[in-house]
Amino acid sequence: MKRSMVVSLDDTKSLTLFAKALSVEARIDIIKLLLHQELNINEISEQLQIPASSAAAHIKVLEEAGIIATNYKAGVRGSMKVSHVILKEIIINLESDRNDREDSITIDMPIGNYVDYQVKPTCGLVSEKGPIDEEDEPRCFYNPNRNMAKLLWLGSGFVEYRFPNNELRNREAKRLEISAEVCSEDHEYNLDCPSDITVWVNGIEVGTWMSPSDYGGRRGKLNPAWWPDKNTQYGELKTWSIDGQGSYIDKELISRSSIEEYSLSAKEFISVRIGIKQDAKHIGGMNLFGDTFGDYPQNIRMKLVF
Repeated sequence: MKRSMVVSLDDTKSLTLFAKALSVEARIDIIKLLLHQELNINEISEQLQIPASSAAAHIKVLEEAGIIATNYKAGVRGSMKVSHVILKEIIINLESDRNDREDSITIDMPIGNYVDYQVKPTCGLVSEKGPIDEEDEPRCFYNPNRNMAKLLWLGSGFVEYRFPNNELRNREAKRLEISAEVCSEDHEYNLDCPSDITVWVNGIEVGTWMSPSDYGGRRGKLNPAWWPDKNTQYGELKTWSIDGQGSYIDKELISRSSIEEYSLSAKEFISVRIGIKQDAKHIGGMNLFGDTFGDYPQNIRMKLVF
């Protein structure tokens, strides 16, 4: 499935790679060839009448920019590498975020400060010092010590948080970002465990990210010594965001639902729910990391830019 990419002036690396990729006519011709078909290096070489070595070099530049992808496909004599286009549009936002940083607020929400939940095993909560109540028992998520949680996991369901929005009384936000370290959930770590993890803001779906793994095999950088090596160790730091043009995951445009549709100031709080949809294609659970577990020293973080 082709995706959209939004790039600002602050993303110098991406801009440079796109500019390099599109600066040569032959590479533009390759993109046109691969828009609706998969081709290998020799086929590209023949159709464009250029040396195979040149075609390979152009493909490498286009891959580095994230415009095309190459994978293996079964052939007559084993497998062969074929390429295809994975971007349908590149949106360049000719503004800098530097002014945004001068007028923004960031709120750090401990992962145990959820106000509602719905979970099914496997599930549990741990603090930096040890387990919080019984494992695989959903009712234990009501334990008063849940606000000390630094890692929580669920086989399916969600946890919901409420962030203050008093800053919106007298001014309007132009962008909202939610970031968290997350991954799939299995009984023990499992590198082949896809799970569709969704974030909702005020009841509206922002976007779904497919986590490929319940990560392990090495210790999380922040994990306390008592945490077993066989368990989940770390996740990926993902950012869901909304602005006047649409909704994004890590700057990739997911939908055209703009920030106005989320009604951020309609209530006395901003609701943020994170979890697995009941009809998700991959129901592989979720691990949600706090600031002393995993690889990133943060909780759930909301940023409002004005």
